[in-house]
This record gives sequence, C-alpha cells and structure tokens, in this order.
Amino acid sequence: MIDTVIFFVSAVIAVGSAVMMISQRNPVLSVLYFIVSLLAQAVLYVQLGALFLGAVLIIVYSGAILVLFLFVIMLLNLRGTEDLGPTGPAVSRASKYLVSVLLLVELVFVIKASFFSAVPVGIVDVAPSEFGSVESVAELLFSNYLYPFELTSILLLAAIVGAVVMAGRLRDTHQEEGETETPTTDVQIKEEV
Repeated sequence: MIDTVIFFVSAVIAVGSAVMMISQRNPVLSVLYFIVSLLAQAVLYVQLGALFLGAVLIIVYSGAILVLFLFVIMLLNLRGTEDLGPTGPAVSRASKYLVSVLLLVELVFVIKASFFSAVPVGIVDVAPSEFGSVESVAELLFSNYLYPFELTSILLLAAIVGAVVMAGRLRDTHQEEGETETPTTDVQIKEEV
C-alpha cells in the first residue's frame, strides 16, 4: 500500500516538475525544476530495486550535469525576461492546439490500452534480479552503448568550450563599448525601461 502511494506521489512530482520546467521563461528556474524531476525519477528507480541507477541519476545528472548547466547559464548571464523577438499569435496558438490534440489522443490510447486490455498493465511487482545492477549497467554501457557514451562526453565538452568562448566574446564586446563591470540589479533594469 505504501509503495503504491510513494509511486503515485513520485510520478506526479516528476511529471509536474517536468511540465513546470518547460513552461518557465527563466532558465535558472527551469534547471531547478529539472533537478526536482530527476530526484522524483530516482525515487522510482529505487522502488524498482535499481539502487545503482537511482544513485547515478542523483549523483551524475542532478549533481554534475545540471550544475554544469547552471554554471553555463550563470556564465552567459542569461535573463529570463529578455525579449526573444516578435512571435506571431496565430502560429503560437495553432501550435498549442496541435500539441494539445496530440496529447489528448495519446491519453485516450493509454487509457484504452490500460483499462481495456487483456494483458494486465500496472506496477511491476518484482523486477528482474539483474535490473539496475552495476554489472548490467556497465556491461551495456561499455559494450553496446560505448560510442554514444563517448560521443555524449565529446558533445558536453564542446558545449563547455562554446559557452566559455561566447562568454569571452560578450565580455570583450562590453569592454569595447566602454561599459564598466558593475553588476546591474533588477531595480536598475526596471528604471532604465
């Protein structure tokens, strides 16, 4: 009984924080909601008996990669209130309706498959014994998925180098314009507008 309650609470938190992550205009808040979503997913892995996968999700993704994202956001000094240019309300409205209809159709198929199926669908009672163990993850990671794993590390390295180069260009541009390095606050920005 308590496992079912923990599962549903974690699932609602994971999905809710993922929705909040994509709906935020502020990139820092978006990353923080992403961390909450990953922590809720780690709870689900621990419930399945995959303690190693839950720990990896918390340590590697929440602890390292998202801190790297926050570092890049802070390095580039992104603000969530910047105007990204003119957007057409018709295109925006049409895309919202299209995505809403697709999600509704998907929800109908999921409900139909779970309630009207002959095969029982639900929470798995017992996970396989090797699920989420260090040996099974390492075997898959360093055999079948070795090249994608290495390509991901190169992609992250390229992103870090690109962020540092962009931050250097922004700093050089501000120094050429004669701007000082004094930080601006939200009150100063609002007064300028």
